[in-house]
Amino acid sequence: MRAYVIGNVTIDETIAVSEMPAAGASILGRQQSRDLGGKGANQAVVMARCGLPTTLVAAIGEGFRAVSIREALGQEPVISRFVPLAGRSSDFSIVLTTSDGENLNVTTTDAAENLGLADAVAPLAEAAPGDLAVLQGNLTDETTRGVLQQARARGMVTAFNPSPLRPFFANLWPLIDFAFLNEGEALVLTGTGGEEAARRLISSGVRAVALTLGGNGAMLATGAGIIQVPAAPCTVVDTTGAGDTFMAVALASAALRRTELDRTAIEQAARAAAITVSRPGTRSAFPTGDELAAIFAAG
Repeated sequence: MRAYVIGNVTIDETIAVSEMPAAGASILGRQQSRDLGGKGANQAVVMARCGLPTTLVAAIGEGFRAVSIREALGQEPVISRFVPLAGRSSDFSIVLTTSDGENLNVTTTDAAENLGLADAVAPLAEAAPGDLAVLQGNLTDETTRGVLQQARARGMVTAFNPSPLRPFFANLWPLIDFAFLNEGEALVLTGTGGEEAARRLISSGVRAVALTLGGNGAMLATGAGIIQVPAAPCTVVDTTGAGDTFMAVALASAALRRTELDRTAIEQAARAAAITVSRPGTRSAFPTGDELAAIFAAG
């Protein structure tokens, strides 16, 4: 089994600030890190570090960021299928982070929104039934929907992270097997939270819903019921990439054990996310292959 992550890749510029700025305010900050980022790349890197064969499909533009992206992903056990876009910039993120670990992330989409359907689905010709197709909210409606439809037609398992939020997500649920979202996203998408939000997504066609609840842990909802998992103890330094770590490890855990999402997958994902939030930065904060192997070995 392998995973195909169709999404975005960025260079993240993380700036430490004393507090989040109000509208119209000018504040001082300190550059904390420059690193590979983007939800697609984040999830692909962590899944590959878990030992799951992973292909990343992403558009990149021209210039120094494209060079940095290629160099960074060349250091990871990921198969990168870049779609180069002439005359466009590679995407980047500005991440503001405070001392309590909270962050605000602004990501450009010049490359991601110009990843066409034909290029996005081309690598799926290699996929086998049961392989994972993993998407996030950075692509256009046409490309997102088209990839999900093609994946379903090939018998793949589809996983979706509805971030950043887009209006067209409400019509995608019947094409999604596994949905991963946080409390705020659940509220916007369903008008409610917690177990009721998960039940509404299940009734809309999703097979399993993993809902992260911050310090209150996480929840896995399926047609069979609800599983609650507490958060792993940690000192929060920077929450950037925590949700991507959680999703990637949960999917990899289930795929490597050839099972559905279950309590073990969610517990292992929570432990991995706790490592990510205990460190600053994006890729540099993710658990290493050895740390992930230890999490899986502990059960």
